[in-house]
Amino acid sequence: MQNPQKPLENQHILLQPLYIKGLEIKNRLWVAPMAGVTDNPFRRLCKSFGAGHAVSEMIIADTALYARKKSLYRANFDGEIAPISAQIAGAEPDKLAEAARFQVANGAQIVDINMGCPAKKVCKKLAGSALLQDVGLVKQLLETAVDAVDVPVTLKTRLGFANGQENILQVARIAEEAGIAAIAIHGRTREDFYTGQARYDLIRQVKQSISIPVIVNGDIDSPEKAVAVQQATGADAVMIGRAAQGRPWLFRDIVHYAKMGELLDAPSVTELRDIVLTHLQELYQFYGEYSGCRIARKHIAWYTGGLPNSNAFRDAMYACETTAEQYRAVDEFLGRID
Repeated sequence: MQNPQKPLENQHILLQPLYIKGLEIKNRLWVAPMAGVTDNPFRRLCKSFGAGHAVSEMIIADTALYARKKSLYRANFDGEIAPISAQIAGAEPDKLAEAARFQVANGAQIVDINMGCPAKKVCKKLAGSALLQDVGLVKQLLETAVDAVDVPVTLKTRLGFANGQENILQVARIAEEAGIAAIAIHGRTREDFYTGQARYDLIRQVKQSISIPVIVNGDIDSPEKAVAVQQATGADAVMIGRAAQGRPWLFRDIVHYAKMGELLDAPSVTELRDIVLTHLQELYQFYGEYSGCRIARKHIAWYTGGLPNSNAFRDAMYACETTAEQYRAVDEFLGRID
């Protein structure tokens, strides 16, 4: 254990259930939807370490994409702990409504709308965070999606499109009036992308101005930060994204800190080895030989970052062309360190 201290006042709120229109989420630690990362194996892994909720990767609201192999993977919820939340994105109300109905028919118990993605290929289609430039369209999209399904619809967004044009207070009020069940806010504008530091003051103001649950997101990378940001904003939950890449046990660390007021030691190399190898097996089983080997590479790189001789290991690992070869390379590398 590290840094034993008196538990901070009210930090236990992160351990309490959160209800989204009657659906119970076991605690207030959420996994952020991240394209190419929060797939079925990763969501289940984070939940096994104590995350209360995980939102799926984004699916573009275009029926032509539903049959694509990548989209089918993103819409796979087999073995997940309920409630299941599926994210969609689009700029056309009819197509967004159709995508919402598709996800509910596929097993989603919550539909999440993406108005926060800063990626150029998404914003070029006037989807994601680009929508924040047109609050009239935002209103239409949210109302149409809410009316299309009989499950809760949530929203993931940012402070605004550009610095100096932060309109999250207006967007949040529109969302509440449209029937959105909860809103997750990343503390940056689209212009910021992921640079600089997340800003939380506006998120605190949003929490004070609306009655639906508010989830705070951005730069939450430690148990102390999770507690501090929740307390500073009054948010109903915290959402963690990039900090969980290669560190899914972060949710376990936060749960322990919220209970005991002390930090857990980092996983031993033996535990790390077990976590990584189990994750690899899940990826191989889920994606198959070719895609499983390639998708696993980024996760291996995140897990091994900072370990002795990790740069040379990763260079060699990237050259592995089969899952068996890749698995063996990881096993041997971590075994030598252990």
